[in-house]
Amino acid sequence: MACILSTPSSSSSAPFLLPSELLPSRAVKPTSLSWASSFPKLGIFGFVSNRSPPIPTLKKDSFIQAAWTRRSRGELAKRPNRKSWKQRTDMFMRPFLLNVFFSKRFIHAKVMHRGTSKVISVATTNSKDLRYSLPSLTDHNACRVVGQLIAERSKEADVFAMSYEPRKDERIEGKLGIVIDTIKENGIIFV
Repeated sequence: MACILSTPSSSSSAPFLLPSELLPSRAVKPTSLSWASSFPKLGIFGFVSNRSPPIPTLKKDSFIQAAWTRRSRGELAKRPNRKSWKQRTDMFMRPFLLNVFFSKRFIHAKVMHRGTSKVISVATTNSKDLRYSLPSLTDHNACRVVGQLIAERSKEADVFAMSYEPRKDERIEGKLGIVIDTIKENGIIFV
């Protein structure tokens, strides 16, 4: 069935194959007599095939289901202590955490390493050097001093980026906003 053509003008007599030799033989009878069934079934993209692609089904222990971060209620009931992806990786993505506490008499701030719980830097208006030098230990000026001390002590410990996670229903404004803005102004990046 192979047809070999040679052109008289070409100097080399290399055989030339027609496109009909590249296609499989039509010895296989089509299952239905339709226009689409007359085309050969090739596993190449772009050719029409009568068969529809298989519908993917998810198994219960499929890796796709394990990659989801949101869990269904049934899965939550089975394993209530399993943490989400963000909960498992957030400690490594943002390792240094700022903690600010305002009491009626003092302002306390510290930067901790989340993985080891090691305190990197601490500043409080209750310390001896600030307690007697500041006129008020809870006003806006005291917030600026605490923010500046935290930034300087964090830079000494080679920490130039930190994060702050507000508590539930806590807004970053007022005294807390002053502390965080002062830390940013002194060269610390918040992530």
